[in-house]
This record gives sequence, structure tokens and C-alpha cells, in this order.
Amino acid sequence: MARRDDRLREYRSRRSPDRTPEPDGVEGRDAAPGNRFVIQEHHARRLHWDLRLEHEGALASWALPRGIPTDPDHNRLAVRTEDHPLSYLDFEGEIPAGEYGAGQMSIWDRGTYVAEKFEPEKVMVTLEGERVSGRFAIFRTRGDDWMIHRMDPPPADRDPFPERLEPMKATLSADLPGDDEAWGFEVKWDGVRAIAYCQPGHLRLESRNLREITAQYPEVRGLVEQLGAREAVLDGELVAFDDSARPSFQRLQRRMHVGSEAEVRRRMGEVPVTYLAFDLIYLDGHLLLDRPYEERRAELESLELDGGSWQTPAYHRGDGAAMLEASRVRGLEGVIAKRLASTYSPGRRSRDWLKVKNSRSQEVVIGGWLPGKGRREGEIGSLLVGYYEDGDGEPRLRYAGKVGTGFDAADLRLLAERLVPLRREDSPFDGRQPERGAVFVDPVLVCEVAFAEWTRAGTLRHPSFKGLRDDKAARDVIREEPQAPGR
Repeated sequence: MARRDDRLREYRSRRSPDRTPEPDGVEGRDAAPGNRFVIQEHHARRLHWDLRLEHEGALASWALPRGIPTDPDHNRLAVRTEDHPLSYLDFEGEIPAGEYGAGQMSIWDRGTYVAEKFEPEKVMVTLEGERVSGRFAIFRTRGDDWMIHRMDPPPADRDPFPERLEPMKATLSADLPGDDEAWGFEVKWDGVRAIAYCQPGHLRLESRNLREITAQYPEVRGLVEQLGAREAVLDGELVAFDDSARPSFQRLQRRMHVGSEAEVRRRMGEVPVTYLAFDLIYLDGHLLLDRPYEERRAELESLELDGGSWQTPAYHRGDGAAMLEASRVRGLEGVIAKRLASTYSPGRRSRDWLKVKNSRSQEVVIGGWLPGKGRREGEIGSLLVGYYEDGDGEPRLRYAGKVGTGFDAADLRLLAERLVPLRREDSPFDGRQPERGAVFVDPVLVCEVAFAEWTRAGTLRHPSFKGLRDDKAARDVIREEPQAPGR
């Protein structure tokens, strides 16, 4: 058995007592056997948690990048680090920049443990702390890499962490609701809807069609560092702001259709994106779907999420007309009205949530294009678009007109790249057809357009291209008509 001072040799070699407030590792030789443990939250180069178990006069230590597992279904990485002195059980403080493990360290949990097994390659313990209790196995896989596994089930009142939730949807409304004080009002952001799954040290962003988009928005990953060891599922919107601090879906296009990691990093500097969280679906073992909107918002605001690339915008109880007018003056898209008593229904389009717009917009399916003329010769001149409606039990793509404005050079290049491989001989439209000379494509791409109104013939008047939407399946695109507010 190695002597305790030998066990601390590596610890001392990594630290200079005159440059760090950490314990120096020089302790008395006679220490009674103990069974204390500590978990420290360590905001180093990357956030992690340090688990330390008192053993044979020192602290056996592991770094946990994703914290302590909360259920037996998910093992988590545990990296074996050098043994620490017993005095580290009480250490909290700032390790200076340039020193080993630089960053803020605080005690996240502490308590005692009972060891069933404490072998060189496997440890089995029952932890009894203020936050963590349960039976765990820590076992070596390769080198300093170990895994930590929860051996007993989670507490009976703990809901499992949800996965693959489709966001709740709002109904397009012709006007604001009449019972103003029963509603909360939010800005309608012109961005990409995203559910944020936040677990210790790990973020996953999913679009409304359940496609993972985390890699496209790396600046948002810091959100989980602010949450620390908390588990949360947020509903929100990814937004790019223009030079006047207004959300710009067209600017966001430059971040939505990027492949390589290097290009993502480059464009992140040119077009920064902010995640705006406006609802809370799950928090620390509790699913909040059945809680009223007003309570969910209170829980969300208590998290105080406010960083360089994430925020929780305020909502307003009542006074919807004033908020709608303020959004119009600022050139914003409109407002979302949410009934204060409404529960959260994943994937459902509800009249408990209403979207009231200052200008009309519509998602449409691209079914082809007309070649450009004049200065646009050799390029796409206008897009041929439509929407699906039910016809004898089968979805049929109805022609909704052509979109010939709103493009810039980058839009036209991107559209050509995406549409040319989808060319086909026959028209995807059912019923009324576009003019002669059309180039048809498989109807799989969706874009958003602004427009003035629907004509009697069912086409868009004065449509203007806003951008491609990769977050919606073409078959889900229908003609949206404003409904009267109310149930």
C-alpha cells in the first residue's frame, strides 16, 4: 500500500503553494480512517464536477464532465485524477489563471459513504449527501477513463428526462383575445423554433421537426454552464438580430445552411445568434407539462438565464393591444398571446396560444422555378410554390403562385444548389398549373414568404422570399387562415 505522502506527490508537483489558494498537500501522517465525500462544481476550461472519496488518508478523485447520473439507464464518464489531500474536502475558491485547474470551484454536495468495494479498478459505494443519495459503481474502462453507474432506481417522485418533444404550436388569429387579463403576451420572434435539452455539461438543440441542430449554434452551449448541475428542457427561438436590433430571418439564413464546423465558426463571428427561452417544460426531475403557463414562466424566470448568447425575454400580463402596437412601431412580426392557465401540449396547435401578426407570412413548398431573364438570365427567376390540402383522403399540392422578389445573390446560389438535384419532368402540383417554361422539382423544400393577401383564386398576392425553412416537413405545410380568437 502506497504511503499517503507518496499518494500526494503528483498533487504537489502540479501546484505552487505561493500561487494558488488550494491546500498545499502537506498534512499530518496519522489520520483516522474516514468515509467522507465531497462533490465540487469546477468552472475550469470546461465545466465539470469533481467527486472525491476519503480513502486511506487521502481523497480518491474523479472528474465528471456530465455530473452524477440520475438513473441507471445512462452511465457517465469519470476521469481518474490525482489523489487530493483531506483538507480539500472543505476547499472552495478561485484557482488563478495559468495554474493547473484554473477557475472557480465550489462545494456542490458533501456527506458520507459506505463502501462495498474499493479496488484499483472498481469502486462500489452508497452515497448519502445533501443532494445526492444512492448506490453507485465506478469502474475503469481504459487508462484514466472510468465510468460511473447508478445502481439503484431514481426516487419515485422523479420524472424521467424527456426526449424528442415536438413544440406546442400557436393558432393564427385575426385579432387579440377579448379577455385581456387572462392572457400573457410575448413578442413573436422571427427565427427558428428550438427545444433545448440541458443536462450537466451537455446541450442538445432540436428543431420543430425533431432534427438536431446543436452543431450549427455552438455559441449557445454556454447555457448549460450557467445552469450548472441543473437539468432543464426549454422551449425557445434561435434569432439573429440586424443592425437595428430587430430579429432578421433573412440574416439567420447564413447560419441555417452551413455544413462544415470551420464555416460555422467563421459565420458565428459574422452573424451571432441568440437563444430566446420563453417556456420551461422540465426542471430537475419534474415534468411541467400540466402546470399553467404562468407558473412555468415563473419557474423559467427564477433560473435568471442571461448570457451573451441566451436570454429570457419578458412577457406581459394583459395590455395586449399596447404590446401589439409597440411591436408594429418597432417593425417586429407581431405578438404571441398565451392563456395564463394553459398547459403545454407537445406537437398540438392550440387556441390557448394565438399568434397575431403585423404583416402576413406563410410557409410554402417549392415545386419548381421559372428561369430568370435579363440581368437574372442563367439564374432562378422566380420560385413556384404551393401548399398541401386534403383531396379525397390524400394530400395534394395546390399551386399558390410564383415568388420573384426578396432574394439576394447568396439566396439565389443556395436555392440553385438545393433545387437543381431535385429536378423532375412532371409537375408536382395538382389542379391549376404554373405557366409554360417551368422547371419542376420534387416538393421537399420549404420556404417562408411575406405577402399582402390571398387572391380569390387561392394564390399569394405580392409574395416576397424570406428564406428556406429546414425545420418543417413539406407535407405539414397547409394554408394558414386567421381564426377568430377564443376557443
